[in-house]
Amino acid sequence: MSLEQTGHPGTIREVADQSYVERSPAARLTGLVSSAWIQQSGDEPYRSRHVPNGAVELSCALGSDATVVGPLTEPRVEVLEPGTTIVGVRLHPGAAPSVLGMPASEVVDLAVDLWDAPALGEELAGAPSPEHALRDLERHVLERMVGEPDPLIAEAVKQLMPWHLDDVTSLTTSLYISETQLRRRCRDAVGLAPKTLHRLLRFQGFLALVQRAIATGRDESLAQLALDAGYADQSHLNRECVRLTGVSPLTFLRETEASCGCGHDHSASYAPMLEGRVGAVGEA
Repeated sequence: MSLEQTGHPGTIREVADQSYVERSPAARLTGLVSSAWIQQSGDEPYRSRHVPNGAVELSCALGSDATVVGPLTEPRVEVLEPGTTIVGVRLHPGAAPSVLGMPASEVVDLAVDLWDAPALGEELAGAPSPEHALRDLERHVLERMVGEPDPLIAEAVKQLMPWHLDDVTSLTTSLYISETQLRRRCRDAVGLAPKTLHRLLRFQGFLALVQRAIATGRDESLAQLALDAGYADQSHLNRECVRLTGVSPLTFLRETEASCGCGHDHSASYAPMLEGRVGAVGEA
């Protein structure tokens, strides 16, 4: 992907000495955590844009308290000070109550201190490396587990993933549950209504296609990406992008290519999502 292919004039300014690398979670956390990550800023402040994805994240900037973030319904931008290292885990949509011990609806659009935040933050700061700190955070997540995620909502989330379901209303039939009960259980487990979650996950599918295009250098027009992601047309994508990122698709793609082209790896999040694309019309 290039700026010429997105139609944006100008030159990408590289973002030096910063990185974001994801990996799959420890095997024992597979049912709770979708990915674990380490983000590091360089010698300059780094502007980080968080896009709603339907998930709750637990993170800690080493040297600070651990926090719970999300699920978000609107974009969140933060500026990382030079030399900042953050470790974090992203929970599967619907898994938050099993870790937090409360409905996900209570933390929507919030960033709040995690349990025993000062002690945990001190422990993670004392780890010999960021990867050790991340493993310690994963261990705390496992130790905090208070029950299994709602299996019905886990199945609903699976069906709401990109390229799986066109009509959200069909969930009530396939899951043998009323619309009211589905909405209530989804809000408790995920923090969002099914239709909202479906919208967020569709945009994540678009981002997965963008990441693939960046990683492989594929020539992908914005209009084609919009259609491949399941949007009616590019205008539909434009509206959703502004709503979920705060900027136009062209601006967002420019930011994404600039940052992800020099030190970001989101494959642990997006590669599994693209598996649902295999077998779709026009997909090799």
